[in-house]
Amino acid sequence: MMQISILGCGWLGLPLAEKLIAVGFPVKGSTTSTDKIIVLEGLKINPFLLCLNEKNIEGDVNGFLEGSQVLIIDIPPKVKTDGSNSFVEKMQNLIRFIEASEISQLLFISSTSVYGDNDGLVSEETVPNPETESGKQLMEIENMLKANTNFKTTILRFGGLIGEDRHPVKHLAGRNNLENPQMPVNLIHKEDCIGIITKILEKESWGEIFNGVAPFHPSRAAYYTQKASKLNLPLPQFSKDNSSTGKVIASCKVEKKLDYSFKLELY
Repeated sequence: MMQISILGCGWLGLPLAEKLIAVGFPVKGSTTSTDKIIVLEGLKINPFLLCLNEKNIEGDVNGFLEGSQVLIIDIPPKVKTDGSNSFVEKMQNLIRFIEASEISQLLFISSTSVYGDNDGLVSEETVPNPETESGKQLMEIENMLKANTNFKTTILRFGGLIGEDRHPVKHLAGRNNLENPQMPVNLIHKEDCIGIITKILEKESWGEIFNGVAPFHPSRAAYYTQKASKLNLPLPQFSKDNSSTGKVIASCKVEKKLDYSFKLELY
């Protein structure tokens, strides 16, 4: 099977690499931590110590890309509000190495933050309108990758990431006067993230844009109150303002084009 390089073996990238290896893909994975090299080796991931900077890339990026046909980019922007620590410049540095490699397909993990604060139903056809600095830089990178003819890029825009070890309710529990009680949630579980990525690879669905959000959109107040109760956490208290609306991000394209079924019991 074709070799895959995963840039960023973190919260999502590491279990993704494990899954891909389990189904037969040879995987190269990057980390910024020397301590994690032995972890990757133990999971049969070919490890590379890489750090992307605005001016250069530290580590053997050519070796990381060598022999791979697919590159999955899954690293957080970590952009400051003033625009410093430019994620765009880091990607520009990386692209010249990708162009010189055998990479022919690229999967870029983006975010639904590129849609900004649109209200109502949002699909892949909705014109993005990012408002945060990280959203603006993600949008610029998306456009930059899609315009590059050296490889085919698929963009995967994830909603709020949750998992057994990661859930926003833990930060909201017990807090008072929380805003936007009626705003719908747009979340995706780590298992569904991995499932969608695996489907994209299986179906070779390149040159596409997908929203990765579970078709489960209760209000913030209803969802986080129920979740806190289930986890025996102090209940969050929301404001009485019922005027907030917010966006519902559609996942119909993932379900139809990739024939993917979300694991709704996880939510």
